[in-house]
Amino acid sequence: MNDTRDFIIDEAYKLFLTQSYEAVSISTISDAIGLTKGALYHHFTNKEDLFKAVIDKHFPSFLSKDGRADITVKEVIEICAQDAENVLRSLCPKDMKFNPISFIGIMSDAFRHYSEFAKSKLNEIDTCINRLRDVVVRAIDSEEIRSDIDPTIVAKQLFSTTLGTATEVLHNHTIEETVNNLRAELNQFYALLKK
Repeated sequence: MNDTRDFIIDEAYKLFLTQSYEAVSISTISDAIGLTKGALYHHFTNKEDLFKAVIDKHFPSFLSKDGRADITVKEVIEICAQDAENVLRSLCPKDMKFNPISFIGIMSDAFRHYSEFAKSKLNEIDTCINRLRDVVVRAIDSEEIRSDIDPTIVAKQLFSTTLGTATEVLHNHTIEETVNNLRAELNQFYALLKK
């Protein structure tokens, strides 16, 4: 039964990627995946319930699992690049061509139609920026980076630069090119911060 549920979620994800939330109906999903509407309703209460399951599965937390307090800003740069690569790779179904506009569309739909997801992602952003700020403060204290900077602004800039990978993929760069460009940008920023 979980296999069928996962199959429905994965196939619905592809539909929500290529069409808007409003354009996809239970009938559209049923026709596209070859299951009856009854089978869909057996696993999901309605389209909203299915959409939430899609978002929960395919848009997990982007917070780094590495929550160590003793890392350097230089180490954070590599963690940010690796996390960005992992997120980009996890978003694209193996049998679909990577289309960044689709991901922006589904994220927009998720923020509009799934308020718990929106709150969760906004909290993750705050948590991530606070973690980055703590790393920057420690880096100033250890004299890894200059002391004449504002840790909060630097943390927000590190986060924003990483989030900016979306603009890289919009230029039809591959995931590898995107991550390499992100590393270069973050390393250049680090060079400006270093003592």
